[in-house]
Amino acid sequence: MEDRRKLTVRDFQTRKDVEHRLLEILNPIKPFYSKSCARVYVGTTSAHYENDTIPMEAFARPLWGLVPFWAGGGRDGEFEEIYRKGIEAGTDPKHPDYWHTCRDYDQKYCEMAAIAFGMLFCPDKIWDPLSEQGKENLIEWLWEINRHECCSCNWQFFRIITNVAMYKAGRPYDRQKLQEGLDLIDEYYHEGGWYHDGNGGDKDYYNPFVMVTYGIVYAMFMEQEDPKRCRRFRERALKFGRDYIYWFSEEGSSFAYGRSMTYRFAQAAYFSVCLLGGIEVFPLPVLKGLIMRHLVHWLNLPIFDNAGIMTIGYAYPNLQMSESYNAPGSPYWALKAFLMLALPEDHPFWQAEAAPLPELSAQKYLRYANMLVQRGNGNVVALVPGRTQADGHSHTIEKYSKFAYSSKYGFSIARSSVTLEENAPDSMLAFQVHGYIFVKNIIEKEYVIGEQELAYAWTPFPGIHVKTTIIPTKDGHIRTHEITSEMECQAYDCGFALSTDDRAAFQRTEEGNTAQVENGDGYCRVTALQGDGRGKLLIPDPNTNLMSPKTTIPMAAYQIKKGSQRIQTEVAYF
Repeated sequence: MEDRRKLTVRDFQTRKDVEHRLLEILNPIKPFYSKSCARVYVGTTSAHYENDTIPMEAFARPLWGLVPFWAGGGRDGEFEEIYRKGIEAGTDPKHPDYWHTCRDYDQKYCEMAAIAFGMLFCPDKIWDPLSEQGKENLIEWLWEINRHECCSCNWQFFRIITNVAMYKAGRPYDRQKLQEGLDLIDEYYHEGGWYHDGNGGDKDYYNPFVMVTYGIVYAMFMEQEDPKRCRRFRERALKFGRDYIYWFSEEGSSFAYGRSMTYRFAQAAYFSVCLLGGIEVFPLPVLKGLIMRHLVHWLNLPIFDNAGIMTIGYAYPNLQMSESYNAPGSPYWALKAFLMLALPEDHPFWQAEAAPLPELSAQKYLRYANMLVQRGNGNVVALVPGRTQADGHSHTIEKYSKFAYSSKYGFSIARSSVTLEENAPDSMLAFQVHGYIFVKNIIEKEYVIGEQELAYAWTPFPGIHVKTTIIPTKDGHIRTHEITSEMECQAYDCGFALSTDDRAAFQRTEEGNTAQVENGDGYCRVTALQGDGRGKLLIPDPNTNLMSPKTTIPMAAYQIKKGSQRIQTEVAYF
C-alpha cells in the first residue's frame, strides 16, 4: 500500500476511469460477505446499536457506490448476484441471517435508505430480480420504518425516500408518514439553502450528506405528484451550492468540521447528485474538477487497511475521533460521492475537461451557515462561534466549539482533560485549573458574527468568564479575550496542530512571545500581543489529530490573575 502510485485528476477522466476506482474500493469487500450474502464482516469493533445490526449495515453501505454504478450501465455479475441473494436472505424471517424487525430509532432505518435508492435508480438490479416472495418480504421489512419512531433530524429523509421507493414499486406505502416527514424537513429549513439537522440541530456536513442531497433525489422522482415541493427542493439546492463551494480548497480538500468525519468523501455527494438532478449550480467542467480533485485528495491518503477495507478515521485510521454510531462498515457512506456514476457514458459530464474552481473571495461571510470562511495558499479556514446548546454526540466540543477549522490541519480530539498533551487543545483557549484542562464548550446565546469579526461569551469553568472577539486578518486572525476570573490559573491560546512526522522535514521554534511550527504543507505562528504571554510548543499525544498522527501545536501561555484582564493573540497560517 505504501508504494501505490499517487493518483491524479487524469486518472478520473472517463466514466470507465471512475468505475475502475470504485471497484478498487469495493472489490476487497467481496471475501467478507456471509454465505447467504446478507451480512458483511469487516471488523470487530462495536457501536451503540445492536451488534446484530453491524454486518447488515456493512451489507447496505456499498450500495451507495454500486447503485449509481449499475444505474449508469456498469456491470459486475458477482455483485449483482451478491445483492440479489443478500436481500432475499436478509428479509426472510425464516432465514438464519434475517435482519430482524426494528425498534424505535433503529440504525437499520439508515440502511433502508440505501436499498430504497437502489429500488429507485436501478430496480432491474435491486427489485426486479427478487422472487415474488422476496419482494413481499422486502416491502414488509421496509415497512418497519413506518411502525416505529424515527429520529427527528436528517433521518426523516430515510423514511421519506423509503416510502417513495415503495410507492414507485407499486406497493403499499405510508402516505401519512411520508407527509409528516416532509413537513418536518420543511421545519428544519432555515434560509439560503441551509437546513438545521433537526430543530435546534447543527449546520454541518449533514446538509450535503443528506438534507440537500436527498431533497434533489425526491425532486427527481416525485415531480408529477408533488411539483411545488420539488421546485422548492431544487431552488434550495441551487442556493446551497453557491455557499458550499467555499468549503473546498483548490486542491480538492474540504475543512474538517462537525460530526461524522469518517464519511470522508461524502463531502462531495451534493455536487455529484446535482449532476443527476440537473441542478446547474456550476458548469460541468467546474463540477468535474471539484469532484475529481476531491476523490484524488482522499484516495491518495492511507484510509484503507492492508486488506483494502476502508477504516474508521479521517486522513488515517483513528478510532479516537469516531462517533458512537461508527461501526466497521460505516465509512462506506463515503461512496455517496460516486452518485455521478449514474450518468450514462455519453453524458457531456464525462467529455468535459476538469476545470479549476471559479474565482472565490479570499474572505466570505456565509450568513446562513453561521461561519466566516478564509481562503489562501491551498488552505480553507472556517471561523465559527460554536454551539449554543449541548447534545449527546461524541466529542462535540472539539467538533463544533473550536475557534477555527482548517482543510489542511483538521482538528484534534482530546484523550482526556488531565494534561495538555492528552487534551490537544488546538484552536482553543485552554485553562489549566486544579490540575485539569477546561476549554470552550457552549457559548451564551447572544453572539455576533459578520464580515469582519466574531464575538461571543463563554464560561470554561465556574468562576471564569470569557468574552472572545476574533478579527480575521490577511495572514490569519487576531483573538482578544476579556477574562474575569475568581482564581489564578494558566491559560494557553493555541494555534492549529501541524504534522511533525519525523519522516519529513519540519521546524518548530519558540522565542519570546512567539511559537511557530512549519512543515512542507504550511505553517502556523502564534504571537502573544497583550498580556505578557510567552510562546510555547505543545507536543500532544499521538493520534489525537484527524490529519496527522504526530503533531505539534504552537501556543501562547498566559498567567491569569484574579480579577479582570485582557489578553490578545495573533494566529497566522496563510
